[in-house]
Amino acid sequence: MDRLLKWLEWPIQFFLWIALIAGFLMLLHVSADVTGRYFFGRPIEGTTEIVSAYYMVIVAYLPWAYLAKNDTHISVDIFTRLMPLGFAHWLDIAVKVVVLLYLSIFIYQTGSQAINQTRIHEVWQAGTSFIPVWPSRWLPPVAAGLMALYLIVKTIDDIIKGPQPPAPHPVEEGA
Repeated sequence: MDRLLKWLEWPIQFFLWIALIAGFLMLLHVSADVTGRYFFGRPIEGTTEIVSAYYMVIVAYLPWAYLAKNDTHISVDIFTRLMPLGFAHWLDIAVKVVVLLYLSIFIYQTGSQAINQTRIHEVWQAGTSFIPVWPSRWLPPVAAGLMALYLIVKTIDDIIKGPQPPAPHPVEEGA
């Protein structure tokens, strides 16, 4: 399992870097649009559509597997730290299973939407032209799929290894 978890780090890191680059490009694109609009009276056509159909989708969904891998999603450690180690371990596994159930529904729904929008070659009108947005419909199910794959492997690994003492929280190390 450790080897498979290690192998999954590459696509997880790749998705994170794509999201970071998209966030930076979004910053540049919007800044150029605002500059063009207010200083030259010429905004960049399609900025709103490109930002909402591509940049925002990439920034919002591609880091999901990274969050799962690093346990940086929302958690309530104050309660689990008070629980016996074995109970907290199985509670963590149960939460991962619930998340996997949610992700499977999410993947099915967004995947169905992506298939339908690909069939019709979905476009959005941006000023006088059209921007194809159907490719961005594939990002949520793919990102959720990577997160689900990681959680499946991690859950199996956690079950095999059993309860482990928690690693110190980074804030507590310096205290």
